[in-house]
Amino acid sequence: MCGIAGFITRAAPPEAQLLDRMAARLAHRGPDGARTKIIDRVGLVHTRLSIIDLEGGWQPLHDADERYWLVANGEIYNYVELTAELKQRGCNFLTHSDSETILHAYAVDGDDFLRRLHGMFAFALYDAKEKRLVLARDRLGIKPLYYVELPDRIAFASEIKALLPLLPKPEINTQALLQFLLHQFSIGEQTIVRGIKRVPPGTALSIDADLRVRQWRYWSALDVAPREMTLAAAIEEFDALMEQVMREHIRSDVPYGLFLSGGVDSGILAAMLHRYQKQPLRTFTMGFKGARMQDEVAPAQRVATQFSTRHSAVELDQEALWRRLPHTVWACDELMRDYACLPTGALAEAAGKELKVVFSGEGGDEAFAGYRRYKVPLIERWAKSLIKPGSGGFRTGNQWRSSWSRQLFGPELSAAQAEADTAFAEVWRSAPSGWGHLRRCQYTDLVTALPDDLLVKADRMLMAFGVEGRVPFLDHRVVEFGFALPDRLKVREGEGKWFLKRWAERVLPRDHLARAKTGFHVPVGEWLRGERLAGVAEALQKNEAMRRWFKPEGLTWLVDRQQARGDASRALWGVIQFGIWHRTLVDQSSIPSPDEDVYHWIA
Repeated sequence: MCGIAGFITRAAPPEAQLLDRMAARLAHRGPDGARTKIIDRVGLVHTRLSIIDLEGGWQPLHDADERYWLVANGEIYNYVELTAELKQRGCNFLTHSDSETILHAYAVDGDDFLRRLHGMFAFALYDAKEKRLVLARDRLGIKPLYYVELPDRIAFASEIKALLPLLPKPEINTQALLQFLLHQFSIGEQTIVRGIKRVPPGTALSIDADLRVRQWRYWSALDVAPREMTLAAAIEEFDALMEQVMREHIRSDVPYGLFLSGGVDSGILAAMLHRYQKQPLRTFTMGFKGARMQDEVAPAQRVATQFSTRHSAVELDQEALWRRLPHTVWACDELMRDYACLPTGALAEAAGKELKVVFSGEGGDEAFAGYRRYKVPLIERWAKSLIKPGSGGFRTGNQWRSSWSRQLFGPELSAAQAEADTAFAEVWRSAPSGWGHLRRCQYTDLVTALPDDLLVKADRMLMAFGVEGRVPFLDHRVVEFGFALPDRLKVREGEGKWFLKRWAERVLPRDHLARAKTGFHVPVGEWLRGERLAGVAEALQKNEAMRRWFKPEGLTWLVDRQQARGDASRALWGVIQFGIWHRTLVDQSSIPSPDEDVYHWIA
């Protein structure tokens, strides 16, 4: 697990000093050390978090002939099996690193090799003979990868912040900013910084010596065919699948733990990991001091007791939540307003003092249809689809009232608003017309919210504290299995994730499985009032970026609205985050501590 970066130039040799600057921006992803390498007109950067082959797995990796060079982030979980096969085919391995399988698989199978990798990954592979650079990202987008095309080079990196030193002056992408404000994250290839793009999940890019780019998709949920099966047959098949997936995922040369919530998915992981560990599993749960909202400390403790884990509850109060915000925004890198980033970062900080690897339950709801939004009554979906044609009535709302945007948005945001609110509907319409409603809901989330929101949170918050997150429910084989299930095994009598709960009845108590889904809620709305808001409007108006994009009097109005009625916390939180994001990544390019004066970073 690491940070990667680099670039291929058109003519001039790569600048070692610039590679060093990119490496410095990714030091948190690789606290064990950094290395760079220049080959021809390609510069490669790797910052390392040592998980497998602690002594020999340093990158950039290369083959014996030094034709192929690689920097990779992530884990190839089936590397043991791939290594044995590739050695039989004549490949000569120089390390015991899981990442080295990428080099040799490419050497013997060409572009088809990507389909053989089981894991989470983002990598850059340079073929010195063909003068070809390949960038690729895993199927679900668990690991991040960005690139930017410039007149004299194409650069790539694990995080946006590592690409900013290459830009003359970072410019805001208006559509991405609007999508963030309306939906809490931007969607698709475009990011908040104009010109910087995401490599889409399940996609690879090939860049030649003339900087010509060819892009191809090697995996898509569109290609997963629905299957008809009985509950008994599905349980038998899933038994074998999860056993294989978990045995691959626990491969590590360092200890691992688990983020344990009160939900089904992490409870299943606790049960399975309990079987593989001789020592008690280390588990962590988040709680909130002084909040009216019920947290997950009690149900998580019951699961921890059942499996005799070594358990800790990490608690945040109002002051800690507020003071963590600047570091959380910096760590997130993307402009993404998910309240859960705050507690996830706190959990990662606590876990990082003991561990380098932590499992979590992301992906279970997308793969097995657990969200409430998948169960909206037909009449309500019909009404919503009339308001937004072509949406199927799914994800039709946004987090801003039209009167609020008129009150607050400056001219550029106001002019672009109509186009920014169509992203979910466009993905919905791209699904085959013969698909049912439930399947299309899952697909829309797999393409949008999962890679552009939830996995941003999971990757950035953990990597900010040198922790690798493993997400077995997002192994592509598990996603394909869940996605292909017939609807009657996904949702039954209003109960989501029906199959997964029936499968889990052998390891988890029925009362735990029957708990109403609560999600990872954070009491931001409850706490963003009173003295905490004193001075926020004034600080926002001092921020140059805020004055460009928002009406100054509107900023005061929004703070006053939240103070008086408490119904504008999402909108206000997003505005505050944008101000902090611009200050930390664009204006100053500095790193706040996790215990910081938030007003300094707003103003």
